[in-house]
Amino acid sequence: MASSGTRPVLVIAGPTASGKSALALRVAQECDGTVINADSMQIYADLRIITARPMEADERAAPHRLYGVLDATEVCSAARWRDMALAEIDTAHAAGRLPILCGGTGLYLKALMQGLAPMPDIPESVRSEIRARCDREGPEAMHALLAERDPEMAARLNATDSQRICRALEVVVATGRSLADWQREMPEGPPAHLRFHTIALLPPRDELYAGIDRRFDKMIEMGALDEVRRLDERHLDPKLPAMKALGVPELRAHLHGDLALSDAVTAAATKSRRYAKRQNTWLRGQIIIDFSHPAKYSESLWPSFFAFIRENGLTS
Repeated sequence: MASSGTRPVLVIAGPTASGKSALALRVAQECDGTVINADSMQIYADLRIITARPMEADERAAPHRLYGVLDATEVCSAARWRDMALAEIDTAHAAGRLPILCGGTGLYLKALMQGLAPMPDIPESVRSEIRARCDREGPEAMHALLAERDPEMAARLNATDSQRICRALEVVVATGRSLADWQREMPEGPPAHLRFHTIALLPPRDELYAGIDRRFDKMIEMGALDEVRRLDERHLDPKLPAMKALGVPELRAHLHGDLALSDAVTAAATKSRRYAKRQNTWLRGQIIIDFSHPAKYSESLWPSFFAFIRENGLTS
């Protein structure tokens, strides 16, 4: 790895169940790399199985960072993740290792690779007051309030999306300006000292959907239901991001007697397929892909990926 000028970062992106983690692990083993999580749900400690987080054996086989580092009570914004990711990237470079970003959360990748618009700090008193009011009155009432204070953001948001409604209200109350105004300001830009090389796994829809269905069945076998039960027993706010992870609401509904297990698994897999479709659309339209493969990762594909890595000087 060159030590002067910009420093390389490999990005491995793709929809859920496309084999990103397996490819990232192989690259890390072959190229002295550190795998850095770019998945908004794999960051939570409570959700190893249901989010398909790398297993402990994988984490022992190569360094993995930002996996399972937050409690389910926390909210991780794109800006917060970006700061953590930049620190891990710099740490990897300092150790002579290749940083390998692995994940399919488009907002996170965009925040790092393209920059974030400046956002104001919100006083905790404002945040707490708005969240408490939302708990009392419900998201529809807060959406009506937002329509009075910030019609542009209200028109963008679903009346049941309490998290984004509260965020928009916090900004307009604290600053007197619409969140849309802040978002239109020029972003700070990508880190000037980094050079991104992006690989994307883009399997055909049928292959991807079949993989999603198989993976949910395997998750149940591995103990996903017990994992969600432990989370449910904490009686956390269902609006927290961790509580909305793919599969969590459906399995909680089963645990509460509202869905048969087979129906919960079917509903969770259906939601995952829709999410994978959105991820594919985002990847094809919002990010520059340097090398892609139209298949789920398997070891037979390694030579083609390694050729790209070698040609771009990413080997140690």
